[in-house]
Amino acid sequence: MQKFRFDIYGMTCGGCVAGVRRAVSSLDGVDQVEVTLKPGSATVLADPSRVTPRQIMSAISALGHLAKVHREQPAIGDAP
Repeated sequence: MQKFRFDIYGMTCGGCVAGVRRAVSSLDGVDQVEVTLKPGSATVLADPSRVTPRQIMSAISALGHLAKVHREQPAIGDAP
């Protein structure tokens, strides 16, 4: 299992959160899904041999939201 993190744009309510959770949970290979409204994000525990980040983002996009793979920001003082 691998943990994937996504930034999600366009969610406005608890219904959006529930819809994203339901859509991602239905994908083959997804084990756990946590979705938060503020900040708009999702953490997905999944089998990377059965589901890809692109498939997860596509499921979210099908609901009308923009999803991107979360990129960690370097800490202050870290070299670029």
